[in-house]
Amino acid sequence: MIAAVVLALLIVAAAALALAAASVRVLREYERAVVFRLGRLTEERGPGLIFLIPGIDRMVRVSLRTVTLTIPAQEIITRDNVPARVTAVTYYRVIDPGRSVVDIENVLAATSQIAQTTLRSVLGKAELDALLSERERLNEHLQQIIDDQTEPWGVKVTTVEIKDVEIPERMQHAMARQAEAERERRAKVINAEGEFQAAARLHDAADVISRNPVTIQLRYLQTLIEVSNNQSSTIVFPLPIDVLQRLMPAAAGGEAAADAPDPARLEEALAAARATLDAGTSEPARLQQT
Repeated sequence: MIAAVVLALLIVAAAALALAAASVRVLREYERAVVFRLGRLTEERGPGLIFLIPGIDRMVRVSLRTVTLTIPAQEIITRDNVPARVTAVTYYRVIDPGRSVVDIENVLAATSQIAQTTLRSVLGKAELDALLSERERLNEHLQQIIDDQTEPWGVKVTTVEIKDVEIPERMQHAMARQAEAERERRAKVINAEGEFQAAARLHDAADVISRNPVTIQLRYLQTLIEVSNNQSSTIVFPLPIDVLQRLMPAAAGGEAAADAPDPARLEEALAAARATLDAGTSEPARLQQT
C-alpha cells in the first residue's frame, strides 16, 4: 500500500515537472513570442522568462534581428534593349511579430519573391547607362517599393543594394571603345583650349611689346641666357626681326650699285665704237680713188 502511494506521488511529481517545463519559456533579447490561446492571438511576450498554460497556449518565436536576403540573379532587358544579368541583396527586419505570423505564412519567401519581381520591373524601365552610373537612385527606388509592399506584413525593408550587373562581352567592347573615343575627344578639346589661351596671351604680349620696344631687347637677352645654359652641340642664335628689316634696304642699295655700269668703261666702249665706224667709212673712199 505504501509502495503504491509512493509510486503515485512520484508519477504526480514527474507530471508536475513536465507541465512546469512545458509552461516555462526563455526568450533572448532579440526574440519575441506570439502566443495563441485556444487558437486566438494574445499579446506578444518577451524577452526573458514567460509562462504558458500547457495544452492551451501555443507559442511561435519571432526574431527581430535584421535578415540578409540575397536576391537570385535576374535576367532583365533594359529600356534600350540591352540584356543584363543583375544580382542584389536586401536587408529587412520584423517590426510587428503578430502581423508577421498572422498575415503571412512565410515572411522570408514572400519578401524574396517581392524583391525579385520588383527588381525585374524597375530595372527593366531603366537604361543601361543609368543602371551602371545611377545605382544609388535605383537602390532607393527599389527599397521604397519593396518596403511599401511588405509593410502590411509587419516587415521593414531597410536597404536594397544592386551587387553586380553583367552585360554581354560584345557590349563591354563597345563601351570600351566609346570610353576611349570620349577620352580622345576631351583631350582634343583641352588641347584646342590650351592653344586658344596661348594665342590670346601672345596677342596681349605683342600689344605690350609694341608699346615699348625695349621689351623685345630684354626678351632677346633672356633668350641668350637660356641658350648659354643649353649643353647641346647645336645652338640656335635668335636675331630680332627689326634688325633684319633695317639691313634689308641697305643690302638692296648695294646690289643696285653693283649692277650699275661704270662711267669710264662706258666712255671707252663709245670711243671704240666711233673708231670702228670711222675706219669703215674711209676704206670705200680709197677704193674709188684708185
